[in-house]
Amino acid sequence: MPEPKQYLNFIAGQFVASSRTFENRAPADDRLLGQVHEAGAAEVDAAVAAARGAMAGEWGRMTVARRVELLHAVADEIDRRFDDFLAAEIADTGKPASVASHIDIPRGAANFKVFADVVKNVPSESFEMATPDGGKALNYAVRKPVGVIAVICPWNLPLLLMTWKVGPALACGNAVVVKPSEETPATATLLGEVMNKVGIPAGVYNVVHGFGPGSAGELLTRHPGVDAITFTGETRTGEAIMQAAAKGVRPVSLELGGKNAAIVFADCDFDKAVTGVTRSVFENCGQVCLGTERVYVERPIFERFVQALKARAESLKIGPPEEKGVALGPLISHEHRAKVLSYYEKARAEGATVVTGGGTPRMPGALAEGAWIQPTIWTGLPESSAVIREEIFGPCCHIAPFDSEDEVIALANDTPYGLATSIWTENLGRAHRMAGAVDVGICWVNAWFLRDLRTPFGGSKASGIGREGGVHSLEFYTELRNVCIKF
Repeated sequence: MPEPKQYLNFIAGQFVASSRTFENRAPADDRLLGQVHEAGAAEVDAAVAAARGAMAGEWGRMTVARRVELLHAVADEIDRRFDDFLAAEIADTGKPASVASHIDIPRGAANFKVFADVVKNVPSESFEMATPDGGKALNYAVRKPVGVIAVICPWNLPLLLMTWKVGPALACGNAVVVKPSEETPATATLLGEVMNKVGIPAGVYNVVHGFGPGSAGELLTRHPGVDAITFTGETRTGEAIMQAAAKGVRPVSLELGGKNAAIVFADCDFDKAVTGVTRSVFENCGQVCLGTERVYVERPIFERFVQALKARAESLKIGPPEEKGVALGPLISHEHRAKVLSYYEKARAEGATVVTGGGTPRMPGALAEGAWIQPTIWTGLPESSAVIREEIFGPCCHIAPFDSEDEVIALANDTPYGLATSIWTENLGRAHRMAGAVDVGICWVNAWFLRDLRTPFGGSKASGIGREGGVHSLEFYTELRNVCIKF
């Protein structure tokens, strides 16, 4: 058994201890991974000051070409230390190594290269105009970094979603203070070692550990030295961050909760639809912001689809992350499992038919202490049910039949959220009609979680504000300045 680690804050290129610590435990078996050093006001002040110092120093004067070179080096160093990042990520999250090794770590590294290349190649605009005195003026736009960006990260894809923000922020010339989730401190901390190794100037990348209200999260988002805030997480927390950002009129970029629908038409490729929906419901134990919790199936294939999805759910191997063939790990914590199980109980109380699951699996040995849960499918609930209205963030879904396009559009849109949907049909006209009618930020047709990092990503309604990806990230991480020269 390895010795417990010390997860230190990373400030101005140094690892910094604090007087208060809290435990980091593995969700797979509840073993103690280490002690996390909680940042207080002094540490947050120091991190913000370090970031502002970096902007005023070498980093603020650095050429785009040199920044691009350094960010490519960061990606290469993550790849070189792939096994270290993989071990840290699966210990913190409990997700299968097969998932983290194909998605979390490669994408975490790629985010630095993708956004470095975007910044290197982005064009600007210019206009020549006639002036009233018969002369001319040239207007052109230049992009400047916003300054110090507070990056508040979730626990479900810790490295990937953190670098999705840190990558473009640094590529645009900003400095960052990262507050990772208290559940998953490891990879954000480890990235500090990478930054020092490749020569990122001190203060450009900082990490403060802690919680939200009354801790590092609130201290950071309310800090007057922070110029902008980007956050991925639940909608309630996003609302609190917006309130904090109002002081000083600072911009926010928010990717928030969802209650995403999958819509399956009778003319779909049945096997592909079942495979896609299985993945969208159960991937990462349902802990994916883009995941599916509502499934609507056209009536002619409804019963067949329910039975096929049941068979797939029951075939998913549950086990520790390192074990070969494991498809389903634990939930992130016992606290989160209690929340998800409360929805399992609500579904039963409201009269759901439990197609499969609905409880917790028996796990052997030390694994019995982990936050394990069964993949679960329900049918038979009214649309007013809590499990259809509220985000659960677990490996579960409700399946309901529908009879027409208009009906299912109304069902899919009847939610305060608007993050994502997937539509399964072989009818091209229907695909275009549906994609234009569903109120979401991202719509997949005959796919799920297929991402081109150059495209806009974000939610509508209560699922967020702003878009990230490709040149769209530049709208948040830079200030666009117009220069007018009369001649």
